Amino acid sequence: MTPTKYITSHEAELVTFLQKLIRICTVNPPGKNYSEITSLLAATLFDLGLEVRRIEIPRSLQRKTQPQQLDYPRYNVIGFLEAGAKKTIHFNAHYDVVPVSGTWKHGNAFNPAVDRSHIYGRGTADMKGAIASIVQAIRALRATGTEPLCNLEVSFTADEETDSVLGTEWVVHHGKLRADYAIVCEGGQGDAICCGHNGVIWLDVLLHGKAAHGSTPERGINALEKMAALVLAMDDYKKTLASRTFPAPKDKLIVPTLNVGGFFRAGEGSKINTVPAFASFTIDRRVPPAEDIITAQKDLCYFLKKAAAKIPDCRIKIEKVLNNSSCYCAPTTSFYHAVEQGVAHVRRRPAYPTVSAGFNDMFFFANHLKIPTVSYGPGGSGHHALDERAKIKDLANAAKIYTHLATTFIG
Repeated sequence: MTPTKYITSHEAELVTFLQKLIRICTVNPPGKNYSEITSLLAATLFDLGLEVRRIEIPRSLQRKTQPQQLDYPRYNVIGFLEAGAKKTIHFNAHYDVVPVSGTWKHGNAFNPAVDRSHIYGRGTADMKGAIASIVQAIRALRATGTEPLCNLEVSFTADEETDSVLGTEWVVHHGKLRADYAIVCEGGQGDAICCGHNGVIWLDVLLHGKAAHGSTPERGINALEKMAALVLAMDDYKKTLASRTFPAPKDKLIVPTLNVGGFFRAGEGSKINTVPAFASFTIDRRVPPAEDIITAQKDLCYFLKKAAAKIPDCRIKIEKVLNNSSCYCAPTTSFYHAVEQGVAHVRRRPAYPTVSAGFNDMFFFANHLKIPTVSYGPGGSGHHALDERAKIKDLANAAKIYTHLATTFIG
């Protein structure tokens, strides 16, 4: 039996394992049940014959980077399958998921349900489904006695849904990886293979006014009004961004974007009859691969300060929340073409390169390790939203694509 036929005849095995992963609620923040899920993943890889390391992040490092999460230890799992080859392909996926809200079609988001062709649950699309596909690909190789042409390395990592600092970034710098090529198993899906992604700048803009009684607003400085004026002033900046483009594959132009106020708030002591002395809002600035993230942040902060200076009594403070750099690997490497051939072979239609508007952990392999990197996974629908789901066929197809890559690419 070939690995492809094994995966086809064992779809239920893949689904059962994915359901087991989803039932472990790994919501981040704060980072729940990381010990439980990494113990399961490490044991699963060990049973498949991999050399496995389950690594707890040093508490001293977590204290520096996540002092508020010390009750939730961080772990990463690294597995290695020796094939006696000169080159190694690395497969990466994160196991943390975002929080849940709203009423789901099948009730509990952490009690996954199969509904015809889909499996529903938090993490099916982002990205425990990819973990299940990676594991099923390795299981198919082992069950059929098929030797890969490259050594296989796997990392299952923490914290991608926040900043990846103690997850993939830590693994890349401290995990003693043997990778020559990497595939991050999200970002591309279907016929689209992701060869790059936007970076992101998250800022928190704080505005300080002066409190007063609501009946005498002239005695105060209304921070909310100053915030509204500053937000309106940013329309000019959005127009400036619209003129900056990055030419992506297939004649697609990527434009920087700016989302204002994904989160906004008033200060303590706010009351309907009080002039607000504090207001804040967030900025999500997407940074295409053509831009440098540090330059982009300086440019945005300069605009904000200049705009605030033109608004009477507008005092602001800008705090950085997160920076993630962009990434682009031209789809010209032998590794990209091998993935492309695998996608086309399994899905029976041409594959094509794309650049993701979001961001993922591809950056750490491509820019830090400087190895050929793509991102491709089973994907799904409802990422970070209600009724997140993945097609069972796509989960199986991703596993087939991974086995095709492992058995055809020499490096």
